[in-house]
Amino acid sequence: MPESAPAPDPGFDVVVLGAGLNSLNLTIAFHQEYGMRSTVVCRVPVEMNERTVTADTVVLGKGASDEAMRDALVDLAAKRPEGRPALLLCNADSLIDFIDRFREDLEPHYLLGQVPRATLERLADKAEFAEICQGLGIATPPTVIVDFSRAGEPDWNGDDELPWSFPCVGKAANTAEYSHLSFEGKKKVYFLESAEDVRDTVRRLREAGFTGRFLFQELIPGDDTVCRSITAYRSSRGKVTLLCAAQVLLGEHTPDALGRPAAMVTGSFPSLTDAAARFLDAVDYVGFANFDVKVDPRTGEECFFELNPRIGRNNYYVTATGESVARHVVEDLVLGHDIEQVVVTEPVLYSILPVRLVLRYIRDAALRDRVRRLARTKLANPFRYRPEGVWMKAYATVSGLNFVRKYRAVYPRPTDTGF
Repeated sequence: MPESAPAPDPGFDVVVLGAGLNSLNLTIAFHQEYGMRSTVVCRVPVEMNERTVTADTVVLGKGASDEAMRDALVDLAAKRPEGRPALLLCNADSLIDFIDRFREDLEPHYLLGQVPRATLERLADKAEFAEICQGLGIATPPTVIVDFSRAGEPDWNGDDELPWSFPCVGKAANTAEYSHLSFEGKKKVYFLESAEDVRDTVRRLREAGFTGRFLFQELIPGDDTVCRSITAYRSSRGKVTLLCAAQVLLGEHTPDALGRPAAMVTGSFPSLTDAAARFLDAVDYVGFANFDVKVDPRTGEECFFELNPRIGRNNYYVTATGESVARHVVEDLVLGHDIEQVVVTEPVLYSILPVRLVLRYIRDAALRDRVRRLARTKLANPFRYRPEGVWMKAYATVSGLNFVRKYRAVYPRPTDTGF
């Protein structure tokens, strides 16, 4: 682990659950804003978390139960000076569910900034999300919802023909529920080119014992650059204090990570940030949120796909603009007051990919020129965070080369659908 000079004590602690970039980007935000090292608690260590200057890692072991994780968190809290506050954060749906299930055990020891279970279950379900958007006049893609808990009933719609032409997209309504399923051919997002593909997907889900809701959606055409990401924070007192939107340039394309942004450009997207704020206010949301949006190139309509009830894996695209995500949760939960709303418009190129690789997939000449300009002066890669040691900088290079090989294998050239 790289050595670093002792930092001033910020007066509070931060514990982040989970490993990988999900937690690294959060610990970078706190290190950059407060000069502090967070504590990462995970079952299986990832070397980037063990090598970073931004955190210390507590490893529980692959087979550790949720109860063991709860006990480890309580033990950590017992080592703190009495009265010293600590934030408990995470960035994965399953871990958000963990915190909610053990809220009574954890709340005496940690500041928890997330929505209660009833709201969480409602928002984590993509079908519920679409219904809320419709009530607020926020556009969503045309969707058919299939409830697999009713499979085999006379009026079940799982065998019905879809009301639009192919290709279309399929995905589970609730990713946390779906994550526990294991079967051959499992994907995060399904690109379905025929009615036979739909029938095969339905069959596989039934055979795997899936009992949740599954969404089939009309495919909005366009490559990855029609996608948008919005990161927001709404305080425990009901004020949206942070809004930041970005245009996706290139997403990951391996089956288990399809749709996950890997390169983005931040900027001014007022219609998106306004809609996000209206949604969060309407459901009385608390904490960090991340919205996925696609702009229909045929109409210009901005279609909201889902709300992830967490900050999102690539949240460093916010911190890199100069607006630390850490500040918003600290001011709210540790210091106990709201700050003035910040709508980020500063342009920054966030990328965990080599810039040359990103440029290869951008077909719009004006956007390509803009990316080239930003790459010269405003390029942000969390693996190249300046205080990090030699290992992390070498990892950035090796990771970039691995991505080049992956894209050659699974997405060798841009397509009109992004698949």
